[in-house]
Amino acid sequence: MAGYTADEMMTVAAARQLRDGTACFVGIGLPSTAANLARATHAPALVLIYESGCLGAKPDRLPLSIGDGILADTADAVISVPEVFNYWLQPGRVDVGFLGAAQLDRYGNINTTVIGGDYADPKVRLPGAGGAPEIAASCGEVVVVVRQSLRTFTERVDFVTSVGYGAGPGDRARLGLRGGGPGR
Repeated sequence: MAGYTADEMMTVAAARQLRDGTACFVGIGLPSTAANLARATHAPALVLIYESGCLGAKPDRLPLSIGDGILADTADAVISVPEVFNYWLQPGRVDVGFLGAAQLDRYGNINTTVIGGDYADPKVRLPGAGGAPEIAASCGEVVVVVRQSLRTFTERVDFVTSVGYGAGPGDRARLGLRGGGPGR
């Protein structure tokens, strides 16, 4: 029997993708755990940016949500949510974005919105996009942290919440997406 879970191994592998001194847009869950592990181990100058407007957060415990007070208490700055997107994310000032997914297809397109059926009448309605579409569009690189299963990795996602490489080579440029797209 292994001394670790699949989630723990995935978190360590994701943390190893982060380099010291880079700016990382972080979501809650496994992405936050991985980013905070990286900052606590090999990348102490990693700049954590949360959608709530916390820049340079240095929590001493894992935050429960993007609104957890520990993020604001330990941040270098707290700015408005529009400023996070308009000044930091959209102009490409964030090196790495960490995203999760309910479905991921071979072109790196991500679905976190609906499974099965159509948007108006799905089999399952998921939490939705949040800032993920802009993270996928604008970060220098995107790392997707997802539990692996046949249901997760699909030929085509049921709904494109966040564009990876669209239908293939050239789609990011055609769509005007500035960031590098999913790389890991």
